[in-house]
Amino acid sequence: MRPFRRLSAVLALALVFPLAAAAQQITVSAAASLTDAFKEIGPRFEASKPGATVRFNFAASGVLLQQIGQGAPVDVFASADQETMNRGAEQKLIDTATRKNFVSNSLVLIEPAKDGVGVKSLQDLTGASVKKIAIGKTATVPVGRYTKQVLDSANLWTALEPRFVQADSVRQVLDYVSRGEVEAGFVYRTDAAVAGDKVRIVLSPSGSSPVTYPIAVVAESRQKALAGDFLAFLSTDAAQQVLARYGFGKP
Repeated sequence: MRPFRRLSAVLALALVFPLAAAAQQITVSAAASLTDAFKEIGPRFEASKPGATVRFNFAASGVLLQQIGQGAPVDVFASADQETMNRGAEQKLIDTATRKNFVSNSLVLIEPAKDGVGVKSLQDLTGASVKKIAIGKTATVPVGRYTKQVLDSANLWTALEPRFVQADSVRQVLDYVSRGEVEAGFVYRTDAAVAGDKVRIVLSPSGSSPVTYPIAVVAESRQKALAGDFLAFLSTDAAQQVLARYGFGKP
């Protein structure tokens, strides 16, 4: 019976190992502004890697980095700014050899499309008709830091600060504006496009650093090969076409 038992064990392992190999999964923590594009790219990546699964976690870049630092099981980190990724490198949370920029974006000022107050310039934000302005929290939300750069450059930050409504992500800023809860807000051009006819782009202000998105494999990833495959997939025509359709530019 012993030889039979050994053969049974071998057969059982032979069945289990292929399943284990096929059940590869990675978790990608990505900036909130990448939500729609990455949700479309995910199934295309899985189709290119039979047996692989990709799960997404979307939030403000700073929040995602905090989660990784606290030990969250993440394999890939995509940030909406260089500063957050730089902190990840300083804290040794990412594999710096894998870091690369993969898309770009631009900051825009928006107002509700319906019943907007007719903002036409940054200076108009100081008018009496503008009571609330949605911005991302500067400590954790990259779009908030880009916004501060723009308003500092225009010498408007201090004057407008009492009107700010702090948001936990760029998508929350978008929600505030699209629902008419604020008179204006600063988001990325790609987010304004997602909102469709709910918001109106007022202008693309100057004065901020370039909006480029870096991505990297997380240092503690247990699926580094598959994580690297996901980074490589973002450079393929299939992924680039999706990103372009959502309004992202070349890095």
